[in-house]
Amino acid sequence: MRPHPSVPSRLTVLLTSCLALVALGLPAHAGPAWEPKEPPLTTPWTAEVGPDNALPEYPRPQLVRPRWQNLNGLWEYAGAAEPPQAPTEQILVPYPPESGLSGVQRHDDHMLYRREFAVPPDWAGQRLLLHFGAVDQRAEVVVNGVTVAVHEGGYTAFSADITTALKPGARQELVVRAEDRNDAAPYPVGKQRNAPGGILYTGASGIWQTVWMEPVPEEHLSALDITPDAATGTFAITPRTGNSDKQVEVVVSDRDGAEVARQTGPAGQQMRVAVPQPRLWSPSDPHLYDLRVRLLDAAGATVDEVTSYAGMRSVALVGDDQGRPRIALNGRILFQHGPLDQGYWPDGIYTAPTDEALRFDIEAAQRLGFNMIRKHVKVEPARWYYWADRLGLLVWQDMPSLPIDLADPPGSNPPPSEEARAHFRTELTEMVDQLRSVTSIVAWVPFNEGWGEFDTAEIAAQVRRADPSRLVDANSGVNCCYSLPDSGAGDIYDDHTYVGPGKPAVTAPRASVDGEYGGLGLVEQGHLWPGQPQAYEMTDSREHLTRRYTEVSRELADVVRASGLSAAIYTQTTDVENEVNGFFTYDRQILKPDLAAVREHNLAVIDAGSP
Repeated sequence: MRPHPSVPSRLTVLLTSCLALVALGLPAHAGPAWEPKEPPLTTPWTAEVGPDNALPEYPRPQLVRPRWQNLNGLWEYAGAAEPPQAPTEQILVPYPPESGLSGVQRHDDHMLYRREFAVPPDWAGQRLLLHFGAVDQRAEVVVNGVTVAVHEGGYTAFSADITTALKPGARQELVVRAEDRNDAAPYPVGKQRNAPGGILYTGASGIWQTVWMEPVPEEHLSALDITPDAATGTFAITPRTGNSDKQVEVVVSDRDGAEVARQTGPAGQQMRVAVPQPRLWSPSDPHLYDLRVRLLDAAGATVDEVTSYAGMRSVALVGDDQGRPRIALNGRILFQHGPLDQGYWPDGIYTAPTDEALRFDIEAAQRLGFNMIRKHVKVEPARWYYWADRLGLLVWQDMPSLPIDLADPPGSNPPPSEEARAHFRTELTEMVDQLRSVTSIVAWVPFNEGWGEFDTAEIAAQVRRADPSRLVDANSGVNCCYSLPDSGAGDIYDDHTYVGPGKPAVTAPRASVDGEYGGLGLVEQGHLWPGQPQAYEMTDSREHLTRRYTEVSRELADVVRASGLSAAIYTQTTDVENEVNGFFTYDRQILKPDLAAVREHNLAVIDAGSP
């Protein structure tokens, strides 16, 4: 593990804060000077975060333009139980108010953000788009007193064309009003709770992903829908452009810059771009192709241009030598083995402190010998999926769950309201649409253990219609907890057994998986979140934890060989708040079991299930 960086002095923080306020056009005396709050635990990256480097990386790797401006940094802020009228302090965006890195470290039902910005002079004559990676749960965006966007749902990106709201002069005012009542509101929340504890965690309200803006032409490319077809060696690409009647040119290049395919077609329509002798993407060879997409006028001149990337791969069910349905990648059965990954941070809550930290969890799973991650009831920023694509880790993507009361016994929770169902359907559609071009995602998971479950077969069919190219795991943990009776929908029967492993039968037409098992715990003093540590089974030493992991893994390998299981997900990558069943402590400072032993047995399980 890398050494913990030193914490900057209070004087350094104050000077940096004042300089940042001046750069924003904000008065340095507006409320108390910003400084970070001390979180209960610090990660190796906590002290690297400040007003001048709050997630500065380009936030949208699959639709890149060279000109853009990051609006992360210090904003004026006010939060209260009722809508505040004026800012009273500063906050570091995009870290949620509950986080130490935000400088606020409390929950507010209602939030008011304000900052000023300047439009670069060389952007004149262009449309100006303002982008938000995510704002939880409801956001109203106001530019110079004009409402330019209202968005509901805390996990998906949204944008606004703010051109007509701009005013003459150098400085423009941007205000965001947000409302987030966590599980008291009828929105998907995943594991966020107003009263966290056990397997439920601190909420992450308001702005929690990058805010940024870019200039675009009147007619421009707004999205690229990219679906690989490994069987035919083609990319199905739909360049979205609104109502443009122009042509679009797509150029596919290899990583060395050599062009391998070029095709032109009408804007807004799907084109199939054939790649000769395609090199397939997989965890063992995460090969990505570069894309350059141009919107052309009648004379063939470039109106707009973006760059992107994509990997050529397929995922499907196939029969093994005994006729049992198994999950195949690129036409070959590959056992998918990985950790449950919840994407929580003790210093940033929902927001990783840095891009390096975001990458760390993916690389950690690979070092442990895994080839897959289940992203659990959370949607990550686009750069997380970029790293999964680039590094080569398969992803099962959960839909964040609707709130239920886990203190009640199974079966006692009322079904979600019509309003909650509507929000769930809308955000599920937006999630699939937003992530459809991500190479590493191979399965969608709409429900988890019946949390807020409703109309399961219909929801699975909704996902299938939106994206027929991936597998659907209709309800992970259909055998337990708050689940409705098995609907038989989707491609996968998903068993949760702790400590396990589970031993579900494989019954056509669905593959069977251990969607959660494990949960072996170890307390590391000095690396604990406040509260009572818990795990499904507690061990008392690194050696004991490693021995039990070895025993469970050997049993899992036997189950895989005997039954034809297709995947297994171990709980979990890191400790999360009071859960201490991670491979790593919550602060990412300590790897608890022996790395070599864990890796050896994980690779053995994958080998057992990959004929």
